[in-house]
Amino acid sequence: MLSIFVRRLVNITHRELLETLQVLIAEDDVDAVELYRVALEARGHVVTITLDGRECVDAYVKTMQRLEQTNRSASSQPYDAVILDYKMPIVDGLEAAKEIIRLNQRQRIIFVSAYVKETLMDSVRELNQVTELVQKPFEPDVLVDMIEDTSTLSRLGELNALVNQISVKSGGSPDGNQFEILMQLLKKIQKAGSI
Repeated sequence: MLSIFVRRLVNITHRELLETLQVLIAEDDVDAVELYRVALEARGHVVTITLDGRECVDAYVKTMQRLEQTNRSASSQPYDAVILDYKMPIVDGLEAAKEIIRLNQRQRIIFVSAYVKETLMDSVRELNQVTELVQKPFEPDVLVDMIEDTSTLSRLGELNALVNQISVKSGGSPDGNQFEILMQLLKKIQKAGSI
């Protein structure tokens, strides 16, 4: 009983210290998306749920249009983070990410995937950048902690600069050994337990 009280107290204090984040999720597993939603909302964040990549892009575009109509500054992001399941029906996470990045290159994308190496390789090849990754299965708090940790973003920018250098020097995307190095560097950037 005491541990439940302490956990609620920690969550209340944590919520007061953090700003409310806007999070868009595309996940076709309704049980998983419900766990993500509950964990994020427990920390005071606002969550928009979609069940495939097409719904996700549509929700993203509508939010961008709403921001434009309210004359919010150009630096305003529609969402603080977009969480994409890598493999989904209709439109998968990679295709949704391509469209979102085409609309807004600065949008933070986090893939949730059981296939982290494949996801990393595809994100570099198709998106020309490294994105944050969470390996399935995971505890929802891992995802929440990752979203709340914005310090990762600047280090991710440095990693993407390295990807650009590799691409320029090799005339294409990184090779197998370079992907392994990128994976190790990404693991160092992200908190333990995510990949």
